[in-house]
Amino acid sequence: MSIPLYHDLLYIIPAAVILDWLLGDPRWFPHPVVLIGRLITFLEPRLRRAVNGEFAGGVLLLILTVGTTAVTVGLLLSAAYHIHHFAGIIVAIILSWTCLAARSLNRESGFVADALTSGNLPEARKFLSYIVGRDTDNLEEPEIWRGTVETVAENSSDGVIAPLFFLILGGPVAGLAYKAINTLDSMVGYRNEKYLFFGRASARFDDLVNYVPARLTGLLIIAAALFTGLSMKNAWRIMGRDGRNHSSPNSGIPEAAAAGALGVQLGGTNYYFGKPMEKPTIGDLLQPLDRRAWLGAVRLMYGAEALLLVLWGVVVCCRI
Repeated sequence: MSIPLYHDLLYIIPAAVILDWLLGDPRWFPHPVVLIGRLITFLEPRLRRAVNGEFAGGVLLLILTVGTTAVTVGLLLSAAYHIHHFAGIIVAIILSWTCLAARSLNRESGFVADALTSGNLPEARKFLSYIVGRDTDNLEEPEIWRGTVETVAENSSDGVIAPLFFLILGGPVAGLAYKAINTLDSMVGYRNEKYLFFGRASARFDDLVNYVPARLTGLLIIAAALFTGLSMKNAWRIMGRDGRNHSSPNSGIPEAAAAGALGVQLGGTNYYFGKPMEKPTIGDLLQPLDRRAWLGAVRLMYGAEALLLVLWGVVVCCRI
């Protein structure tokens, strides 16, 4: 047996979600994403030297990274199940747990929020720099709150709903294959001189695999607004109106749904390496960007994840 039987996922996935909610990513635990990152770092210079053409080298990097991840996870699961069925379930739970990032996203964004609440702008800028790619050194409080809310909203898709979606489809093998794709995009998927061609395959494939999860996240955020005291109607309106106001074909969808539910405005000017980048705004400025908005974004993230878990459980139970 190379992957868990489908009915095992009824135990594996809820257990993984609960572990993530309780523990997040413990710093002492050897996270598979770190190993995937090391594999990418190992392969990149070798493929650049060995393969004629940057785009071809980037395609091979994508195939080798995702393929190695999927095969390794499959073999590990197979070995665990061969030892004992219960051992296989435990290994599958642990691997699935490492795919999810709700608690970590809550915690890391919470460091920014706590620093802002205590009036410590330098500390807030430092913590924000850990979770965003933009320049943070000169940001004032409203822009720091904006970056924090945007990060929670955007990563509700690729850090929470998307990996859960792939875990549902194919267990830990599919979940960690998705994480490999996501890690590739974060490491080589840049539109700069170094990675414009070498990272193009990874960036485009990441867009492809996130297409459905991003839109599912938007719908789940809209539904979660109903249960979290936020505006379901406005979330639907803003997602439809502003969901494409983003350079990414996917990231704007959950950001727009969250902005509508919260009644805040996201997007605008960001600085990268000292250069301004103008982005369209998302949402209407009905409420200020503050701790209340951050807490609302966190509630929407957890609510969307819980709704997907419940909906999947209902579908599976109806089929049994």
